[in-house]
Amino acid sequence: MINALIIDDERKARYILANYLETVIPEEMTIMHAQSVDQAVEVMKTFKPGIIFLDVEMPGKSGFDLLVERKNPDFDIVFTTAFNKYAIQAIRFSALDYLVKPICVEELKFAINRHLDKVKEKNARPKQVLLDNLIDNIKKKDIKDFRLAVPSSEGVFFFMLDEILRLEADKNYTSIHLVGKRPFVSSKTLKFFDDMLGEFNFIRTHKSHLVNSRYIKQVTHNSQYVLLSDGSQVEVSRRKKEEVQQQLNLR
Repeated sequence: MINALIIDDERKARYILANYLETVIPEEMTIMHAQSVDQAVEVMKTFKPGIIFLDVEMPGKSGFDLLVERKNPDFDIVFTTAFNKYAIQAIRFSALDYLVKPICVEELKFAINRHLDKVKEKNARPKQVLLDNLIDNIKKKDIKDFRLAVPSSEGVFFFMLDEILRLEADKNYTSIHLVGKRPFVSSKTLKFFDDMLGEFNFIRTHKSHLVNSRYIKQVTHNSQYVLLSDGSQVEVSRRKKEEVQQQLNLR
């Protein structure tokens, strides 16, 4: 049984999502609605949700305001938002779940499956440090100043983008090489980081390498390698050579 609370000021959006949950999710569900943060707080006095679908932008208090009011939530959270690049990046950088409106049924299924996995692992609530990071990121004036949260088996680690020298694929894991620090291993794939960091001048030089371009000091004459400020040498694949040259304005 899943107890779900949908918080959204748009009635139509609430009922579309509820209909999806009732018709495409096989698990038995009890679904409650709230059209504002204040109403949600009242609902939760008698209803204990296991998962909340939280609209980001609402009149009065936003979805983020609920996080400020409700510390250490005892429920999982999936943010829902019309395309808002700033909000989406803040959520992604904080390693939290979100759905973009209009909601894709397949993405909703994935979100529910992730929730069920967390329940099995007895970890079906976001860590407060991730929520705090989200609130801090939202307050920043520029996306490039966001702090990246990377959960691991050892806990959650936080990095500014200019601390990251390069990232290297290691099967389904990623080694994050930091400026002046030992490498850090994340359980996320390199593609996950490529999708997130590509717009911040991180260059995919090879299927196994993603490089922070600010630390590229030299490109070999045949563009087979880039040399970084720490002295490391990173391979450029033949397939990526032209793309790397264009991104570095070498063509």
